[in-house]
Amino acid sequence: MFSVALDEALEYRRHGQISKSYQAVCVTPDLATRLAGNLSAMLRALADHAKHYGTVPNAAPLNPGNFLGSKEQKTARMSELLSRVLFTQRSQFLHKIATLEEMVSDLGRDFRFAVENVTTVASPKSAAEWQVIDAAHYDLNTCLRETIVVLKSFFVVLEDEHVNTFQRTVRAQSQANEPPRSLGDRLMRTRRMAPVGGE
Repeated sequence: MFSVALDEALEYRRHGQISKSYQAVCVTPDLATRLAGNLSAMLRALADHAKHYGTVPNAAPLNPGNFLGSKEQKTARMSELLSRVLFTQRSQFLHKIATLEEMVSDLGRDFRFAVENVTTVASPKSAAEWQVIDAAHYDLNTCLRETIVVLKSFFVVLEDEHVNTFQRTVRAQSQANEPPRSLGDRLMRTRRMAPVGGE
């Protein structure tokens, strides 16, 4: 839904329908926050389980070429460099998880701020803000794909008797997430919405 809503907003913008692009993009911060929160929870659960139970798969370093944002490319380069000096498989895995979690948190925040700037301020820098939005979306999706690969590797080495424990850790981390900041709700209040039964 996050990608669909943002693609719609970018398409409206390309066709010069600026007000429709604002309406479409205003729902994306909450979706980005939800994605970032769930990814962070999964990454924390992986790190917790690895620290407590020693379940550690192989982990390839992040590839800077897979990211668009300059900050994310720099972080991935640093991660790649550190992976050469972190000799144990455990430290490489935990470092990759920590790096991904930091990236996800930063990208979610940067995305929200860029959307807020685009929708609340008639700024001459709006083209640059739209580029930030597009790059943050791309890099969040890259973090999602990296997390999926790490999770699959983790499941390969996860012992059967630890599956339920890991599942409880994931649930606990998911429930620990703060409620999303509802920028979308604030931006959508100005539009007329049809009442929906049951809400």
